[in-house]
Amino acid sequence: MRTTNYHVIGVMSGTSLDGIDLAEVNFSLLNNRTWDYKILNTETVFYSKNWRASLKNALTYSETEVSKLNIQYTRFLASVISRFIDKNQIKNLNAVCNHGHTIWHQPQKGITLQIGNLPELADLIKQNVVCDFRLQDVKLGGNGAPLVPIGDQLLFNDYDYCLNLGGFANVSYEENIGFSLPKRIAYDICPVNIVLNYLAEKIGYEFDHNGDFAQSGNVSNKVLNQLNKLSFFKFPPPKSLGLEWVKKYVFPILEESNISITDQLCTYTEHIAFQLSKQFNKNSKVLVTGGGAFNLYLLKRINSFKHLKLLIPSNTLVEYKEALIFGFLGVLRLRDENNCLSSVTGAKKNHSSGTVFKIK
Repeated sequence: MRTTNYHVIGVMSGTSLDGIDLAEVNFSLLNNRTWDYKILNTETVFYSKNWRASLKNALTYSETEVSKLNIQYTRFLASVISRFIDKNQIKNLNAVCNHGHTIWHQPQKGITLQIGNLPELADLIKQNVVCDFRLQDVKLGGNGAPLVPIGDQLLFNDYDYCLNLGGFANVSYEENIGFSLPKRIAYDICPVNIVLNYLAEKIGYEFDHNGDFAQSGNVSNKVLNQLNKLSFFKFPPPKSLGLEWVKKYVFPILEESNISITDQLCTYTEHIAFQLSKQFNKNSKVLVTGGGAFNLYLLKRINSFKHLKLLIPSNTLVEYKEALIFGFLGVLRLRDENNCLSSVTGAKKNHSSGTVFKIK
């Protein structure tokens, strides 16, 4: 018999390389489809310079080097999770639900790899682990992303749209077509912090606080037009993005522009705002989470294109919504319930994705 209460830790490492987010959460099933949650403890463990460099450069590694990195990262992740458990005296967990860190993501070629999901993780932290949520979806012909929308649907259905501004911007919402049942639509919109942080690092900062540097620059219409004309923005969903795409298409446009870094930040922020504004109906209620929710200049520019009710929740939810939802994906996997939606990823069918490692 399934339980209706779950005590889990959600673990997330995003492509913007901010660090590892951990959230201890209790989930309760109130009735057949209504879930409640309570976030108990959270922490972000920031990457050292060496780890940031290794993860950033992993795209250039050989398969042997990536395999070695996977082992090292799994052990590092185990130490981070164990410290979090010990520090907060956490007991009686159902599972640790781990996203891992994405190294390769080319779903059109059937390729996706999130390191940190080796069976050794369960043994090292002495907890059941649910992980590797993307792989099965890609095998079923899906994009393996975005995975958060099932959590948006079941935990945050009071909003017209759920917008995450992390390494990439992604959105999810319910689409009603005629008399058919509403279906969840979700997709990646454009790169955000993976580019903004990259530019900020060029002038000695980890990120552009409040978008202050961007606001001090000027928009290059030529560069803005080049960015907006990239073919990805013409494709219908489902669709997703990865670092490989950014390196191939976005960075070259910025690096060949011959404009200052502040102007690049200003221009790229304008590009993000324009692309985001196109996704929403006027005056919609939009839940905004992820690091970009703190970028006041970006939010201002979004509203300059279209008036929206951009709703920023508590800092805890802004920063840990993805860790929370990966905890929830793990819960659904433990219940053998669908946690990947074909309407979102393009897979052949809805399915319950993720590998479960039981402690021996």
